[in-house]
Amino acid sequence: MKLRFLSSTSNAGSCPSLYETDTGDIVVQGYQLTDEEALAQLRDVLPGENFVIVPRRLLADFDPQA
Repeated sequence: MKLRFLSSTSNAGSCPSLYETDTGDIVVQGYQLTDEEALAQLRDVLPGENFVIVPRRLLADFDPQA
């Protein structure tokens, strides 16, 4: 799988960031959600799934046409 960097709100070039795969899917890099109360509210969690926190600003600033 090939990744193409799309966008980040990090000034240091780490996370959170968005990438696009060569199949058009989006990969999210961010801090893992570890809050037990929040994790208990998630539904239909499959084995192997994980959750990351994405700042609203990253999604709001992301322009898929860029």
